[in-house]
Amino acid sequence: MPFLNKELKMDKFFTFNRVTFIGFGLINSSLARVFKSKSLAKEICAYSRRKETLLKIKDLNIADYIYDDIKQSVENSDLIILGVPVGVMSSLVQEFASSLKSDAIITDVGSIKKGLIDSISLVLPKGVHFVPGHPIAGTENSGPESGFEDLFKGRWCILTPTKNTSKDAIKKVDYMWQQAGMKVSIMDAEYHDRVLAITSHIPHLVAYSIVGTVTELEDQLKTEVIKYSAGGFRDFTRIAASDPVMWRDVFLNNSDAVLEMLGRFIEDLTALQKSIRWKDGEALEELFSKTRDIRKGIISEEQE
Repeated sequence: MPFLNKELKMDKFFTFNRVTFIGFGLINSSLARVFKSKSLAKEICAYSRRKETLLKIKDLNIADYIYDDIKQSVENSDLIILGVPVGVMSSLVQEFASSLKSDAIITDVGSIKKGLIDSISLVLPKGVHFVPGHPIAGTENSGPESGFEDLFKGRWCILTPTKNTSKDAIKKVDYMWQQAGMKVSIMDAEYHDRVLAITSHIPHLVAYSIVGTVTELEDQLKTEVIKYSAGGFRDFTRIAASDPVMWRDVFLNNSDAVLEMLGRFIEDLTALQKSIRWKDGEALEELFSKTRDIRKGIISEEQE
């Protein structure tokens, strides 16, 4: 896997005159804080269709200009960062495409890539560059007030450009994420979607399912489960508290990879069920030992 992880020198080539954040949730509001503290752009613009979000952005004093008109928000911008659910990204690009200046760069922060590249390529104006990106960082919180500058430090960001993507545009987006403290990797879009299906999407699906099971329990048992929940269940509830609209779109737009990995997960779960039924302690211990090794690998990669 090739990396773009060299320290790049700050010069005029990498300085944005004007950046526009489309959507201002956890990721974009955190990245906007990076732009502000490191002076990565002369002008920081924010767009949201929600009035309450615009008021929060104003109170936080992160953006220089705040818009409720998406076409106005992208005018003369060198860089547009899509931080909205993946299901609406291409339609928004189509909506503001005519207002983009030539040589503008669009990037995104979504966790699915292949379908997004296909849909945006259909509406991308000539002379405008799209650099698909996925910063693998986050919390269960959302909204402008949930952002913080250190969110990205030490984490991975995966870029999935196509063979036609401008190399200069890739360098600029890579530099931006490095300034946020991320390690940057280049990956094929379809392969990215399969990897993230197992490392992110399936865990979220399992968490939603387990916590959803609790909502169906009778009231007394549900109360006791909540009252006496241990660390493992609490971790599931944290994941299941993630933005429901965002995750709805992730599953719908990465359905092939998710269903493939979900099938393998169900097969492994069925095997585990049989080991418990037949009291096969040796098989259980072997599996649990393997999973401990995976945990050690994650810690060694400093992704904890």
